[in-house]
Amino acid sequence: MAAMKPRTGDGPMEVTKEGRSLIMRVPLEGGGRLVVELNAEEAAELKECLVGVTD
Repeated sequence: MAAMKPRTGDGPMEVTKEGRSLIMRVPLEGGGRLVVELNAEEAAELKECLVGVTD
């Protein structure tokens, strides 16, 4: 039987490139991570949305 590793939300937000996709991992408050797969167009659109609310 395989050993179970605990899943934690510890660690920084990160984005990695895997093939043609960008994988964004966001730590969550209750533990765990939100994992989102984006293409370049979606990432650019997300950037525009974030810049709009952080100015």
